[in-house]
Amino acid sequence: MSASYKALTRAYRPQTFDDIVSQEHVSNTLKNAIANNRMSHAYLFCGPRGVGKTTMARVLARTLNNVDLDVDAEQLNNTLNIVEIDAASNNGVDDVRALRERVRIPPQSGSYKIYIIDEVHMLSKPAFNALLKTLEEPPPHVIFIFATTEPHRILPTILSRCQRFDFRRITIPEIVDRLEYIANKESIAIGREALHVIAKKADGALRDALGILDQAIAFCGTDISFDALHKALNIVSFERMFELTDTIIRKDVNAGMKLIHHLLHIGNDIQEFLGALTEHFRNLYLSKDTRNLYLIDATDETKSRLQEMAGSFSSDDLLRMMHILHEAQHHIRTAQQPRIHLEITLLKLYHMSRTDGLEKLLKKLDHLEKTIGTGTPAPASGNKTASREKSGKKPSTSSGVTSSATAKPPANQGGDVFGTPSLQRPVNHLTAVKLPKKEDRDNESHHPISGNLAIAPDPAPAAVPENDESDNQKVACIEEIQQHWTVFLNDLRDHTSNMVYFTLAKTRPVTLKDQVLELECSDSFTVEIVREHQKMLCRLMNNCFGVTLRLTTRLAAHEKRTDTIKDPYEDLNRIQKKDPLVGKIVHLFGAELEY
Repeated sequence: MSASYKALTRAYRPQTFDDIVSQEHVSNTLKNAIANNRMSHAYLFCGPRGVGKTTMARVLARTLNNVDLDVDAEQLNNTLNIVEIDAASNNGVDDVRALRERVRIPPQSGSYKIYIIDEVHMLSKPAFNALLKTLEEPPPHVIFIFATTEPHRILPTILSRCQRFDFRRITIPEIVDRLEYIANKESIAIGREALHVIAKKADGALRDALGILDQAIAFCGTDISFDALHKALNIVSFERMFELTDTIIRKDVNAGMKLIHHLLHIGNDIQEFLGALTEHFRNLYLSKDTRNLYLIDATDETKSRLQEMAGSFSSDDLLRMMHILHEAQHHIRTAQQPRIHLEITLLKLYHMSRTDGLEKLLKKLDHLEKTIGTGTPAPASGNKTASREKSGKKPSTSSGVTSSATAKPPANQGGDVFGTPSLQRPVNHLTAVKLPKKEDRDNESHHPISGNLAIAPDPAPAAVPENDESDNQKVACIEEIQQHWTVFLNDLRDHTSNMVYFTLAKTRPVTLKDQVLELECSDSFTVEIVREHQKMLCRLMNNCFGVTLRLTTRLAAHEKRTDTIKDPYEDLNRIQKKDPLVGKIVHLFGAELEY
């Protein structure tokens, strides 16, 4: 190797505006400014690393002072009229003071004295303030060019005095074209797919891409194959990603864990592997729609394989998998056992339920619902009556009990939320009925209601006499309900919590129309309690009053309370006011009511 060998990043540094890749919006603006003699006294070049900020500054300085191309870009600093300053090591006030003294000296040759300050955001705040006056009103022969990757750290007073240019990230096809040009000049045999891998790993920085190509040449020589490149860079190839995805499709956990063990054994970084796997599933998600293929940074052959494999997943599955991998990336940085965390994450992908099974189940449920909805339901007690008639037995009737299961209920009476009439169990007025236990009641689900209307549950059908008539249907009146409301509250206390009982004790029935009972509530909290427990309340009213009722509520006007049962909270407050000692004990020890 020659002693004068230079790395590719130095040997192929652009010398003219046309050599700079992907920054035409900056190059064209500067060339027009030079042609029209409208140069600014200060420029600010912003952008990510490796996109050509410092290179653009050197090209601009060379063009303004007509420096010959034989002078290397790195040697421009040796000329008297172009000065490069590293702000990371010259960031104090004294350095800026020395700079202010030098700007007074006119250029020895050329038109301008140009100061290139790299990483200008590293200057301290006092240094920025010391530079401010000189930057605002410099001598006519001075041009400042600032370069930075963090423009947000520069003082706004400095930003307002510069022409700002934002450099964009270099795209993968542009990096591949530039690498292919350099490889041909260096007589390096490398395929375009391998160059695509290098460009992708460079992450938009051409300087990084040249450095990676240099590393690959050192490892593989002048003939770089695709597999050798992956070994040189120690990255996970697309082929490995497709292989791992195939094991997830087949839910072959053993094959997947074996592949992960191999990748980690050869030295792949867990964090980079998770990032690559997340991007792979992102590409699978995008490839389900051909309109999104342009968003995938891959060759046409790889995009075709992605489209083929994406058919094995639904969009919802891929979205859930991306979410699992993204969460793992976030938590694995602080994990004490990163490999175990990685394996657990992959096991989630293997054992995750797929949405296709859920969709099949939902279709079956829809089909069953449609079948039930279009079918003709059998009478609730017709078969039993027919069987009795066939056997010669007649249904027995209890004295004092009437039934009308076959009659249509009155309007808005005894129906459920779907409009199906409910059968009513006849009960004598205030007959003792065994109510369900509290634990059974708590396990029941509540029916949804619309507004503040509560719908009674459908009681089980009772034995129906053959000569039943609809005129025997029991109809309640508001006077009876008001008269026996205390009896209902006593039954309620045995089958619910004290909180519900004390809340309902503050309500009173006011009107009854078309079997809809209106309760007057003292506050909105009581209204919510009635709505929440409407099913249980309707069932207890059916057992107590012998009729099926529906509930509605209204807020009472502010008037004098007439509750028969006192509110325990008001009793406690009244006791505290009456006896200050009790109030002090409650305040010190935090006494609370026990339910």
